[in-house]
Amino acid sequence: FMIIMFSMLISGFMGINQTSIRKILAYSSINHIGWMISSMLFMESIWMIYFITYTIISMNMIFIFMKYNIFFMKQLFISLNKNYMLKMFFIMNFLSLGGLPPFLGFMPKWLTIQTLIENNLFTMTFMMVMMTLLTLYFYMRITFSTLMINMNELNFYFKNKTKNWMLMTMNFLSLMGLSFITLFFNFY
Repeated sequence: FMIIMFSMLISGFMGINQTSIRKILAYSSINHIGWMISSMLFMESIWMIYFITYTIISMNMIFIFMKYNIFFMKQLFISLNKNYMLKMFFIMNFLSLGGLPPFLGFMPKWLTIQTLIENNLFTMTFMMVMMTLLTLYFYMRITFSTLMINMNELNFYFKNKTKNWMLMTMNFLSLMGLSFITLFFNFY
């Protein structure tokens, strides 16, 4: 249990003042590893769901960063202001990665919390949720900055008329996955 707590604590505090997207994703991964270890302790199926969900969301984020050569926060703001749809995909995937409720990333955390509470690990559950709030802070800081910073001079230079269907499909799965999965559990 100490490994879980330390991984979540380190990821939360070390990621707060980062400007490198790679470091932010690395600290985010450390936080998710804490969640995955805790889910693995009690139910392997929840760990598998968590891992697959995290992989889908992370691949969406990494694909966006690789396609637009984004390595730092400043590049993120510049690149995302060029394409409004890309900006919305990024924000929704980032919030899903943080585990906010309307998105797919919330489901594995919810299942893990439910399993921990069923095993009477209330203190550990509370500590994990509190440590995750630290990572949600820097997720929200990035998404808020992305929404609020508008560089109008860049909007004249870039009009992307081609649609990347792979990106749109993966984002659709990531964003609408929670509603499909809840429908599945209702009929199961």
